[in-house]
Amino acid sequence: MRLTVFGATGGIGGEIVGQALAAGHEVTAVVRNPAGLTATGERLTVLRADVSDPETLRGAVRGRDAVLSGLGARSRADAGVAARLTRSVLTAMEAEKVRRLLVVSAAPLGPVPDGQAVIDRAALAIINTVLKDIYDDLRVMESDLAASTTDWTSVRPPRLTDKPRTGRYRTVVGGTPSRGRSLARADVAHAMLAMIDDPATVRQGVGVAY
Repeated sequence: MRLTVFGATGGIGGEIVGQALAAGHEVTAVVRNPAGLTATGERLTVLRADVSDPETLRGAVRGRDAVLSGLGARSRADAGVAARLTRSVLTAMEAEKVRRLLVVSAAPLGPVPDGQAVIDRAALAIINTVLKDIYDDLRVMESDLAASTTDWTSVRPPRLTDKPRTGRYRTVVGGTPSRGRSLARADVAHAMLAMIDDPATVRQGVGVAY
């Protein structure tokens, strides 16, 4: 497949690029600073672009089979980045009539699983309060996705780690895995690539966790 990856120098984005290349896909990595990209390969095209400008992104998404995004705030100070930059990606995709889009969101935006322990619910309430700005940003992003014409999937992992990929995790379309407390960034990338051709995930939030 021909894929475009935004946020390609981030933890999840870099994993998407590396795993996609290893699987034989053609990848265009859209970055602000090419020096931050560690992946290499004959099927890799690196495009330096201003992600906030939809017009500059049209060439990056044109003719793509799917677009995958690891864009998002890295700290509370960056809140607003996910919605603002994803909106640019959506505008470019709609202009080029590219339909498939997968983005990274977060588990707290999904429903609380049945049977979730009281202590887990209390912890989640604290996390939602502390990271309110970041989650509000993601809620706006998901609202923009729902209003778009794209075949989007919002992947919602819990706490992220830098552990190696396992390929062993649980997914719940439209829901949240019970007692799912963490997921490696490498497995988030693995899940996103696996969902590209899964029609059950189209226009859905998907909870992913160990």
